[in-house]
Amino acid sequence: MASWALSRITNLQNHLNPTPKGENLIKISPEVSEALSLGKAVVALESTIISHGMPYPQNLETAKEVEEIVRQNGAVPATIAILDGVSCIGLSVEELERLAILGRKARKTARRDIAHVIATRGNGATTVSATMFFASMVGIPIFVTGGIGGVHRHGESTMDISSDLVELGRTPVAVVSAGVKSILDISRTLEYLETQGVCVTAYQTSEFPAFFTDKSGFKAPSRVDSPEECARLIDTSSNLKLGTGILIGVPIPSEHSASGKTIESAIQKALSEAREKNITGSAETPFLLARVNELTGGASLASNIALVKNNARVGAQIAVSLSQLREQSS
Repeated sequence: MASWALSRITNLQNHLNPTPKGENLIKISPEVSEALSLGKAVVALESTIISHGMPYPQNLETAKEVEEIVRQNGAVPATIAILDGVSCIGLSVEELERLAILGRKARKTARRDIAHVIATRGNGATTVSATMFFASMVGIPIFVTGGIGGVHRHGESTMDISSDLVELGRTPVAVVSAGVKSILDISRTLEYLETQGVCVTAYQTSEFPAFFTDKSGFKAPSRVDSPEECARLIDTSSNLKLGTGILIGVPIPSEHSASGKTIESAIQKALSEAREKNITGSAETPFLLARVNELTGGASLASNIALVKNNARVGAQIAVSLSQLREQSS
């Protein structure tokens, strides 16, 4: 039994008992709780992609498929969301379906929104920053998503910078993603991550991936070529107590990579429309992704689903390698 995992889960249970009024702040599914206590591989998954990423029932089907991919590769999936004011680490099939049906009625929840959603007993779909926070809280070292947020185009004037980047700078969770969404300013995003002290590495490539496409034109600061290398990187960062996250950029499989030129053309049109409609802040990215999907005839959504599944496969393999590494050293 991995003592570090058992200690973390025991400490969590001690501090999050029901309050005198019987209110719970957090609920860990039995499957996830057991896996953590035994030091088994666990992969955190966000829930915004379910509620805001695609329509029902496609969102439910995709969520189930992603969880199944994690299991097939030897890890336990822990989809994270807030339901009726309770932070849920690991969702049942019924809870997944409920969230999928809620769709955009569930509040898109970043770190700043967590306390308010819980205090008002609301329903929240966690973004990258909120999912990282909860994953770190219960001792899940790896989180899989599609793509992280970043510095928006013209961000040097608007200061529109995703909280994902700040979270990566202060929360020790490894994030497996297909890089940065190409609707963003990739160059400035990488610069900002450097300022935050975040280790950014690319998986089996030397170029930082750009979500819809496997090439961004920007060299990755470092490279890893196997789940074992990723595991050693994560474990080393943890042992050094750097206190920062790690961003592992996994390129979308080439057979699903959308035409960079086609996507870029759609992005420019969507950006122009967003400015005309004065769509900014947290509403901008969902609008842009939906509009780009319309303009590409569904090609971008198909690419999005393919890359999330690929990330789940890689993330689960990394989680298994990390669990084995820690078991050997314990």
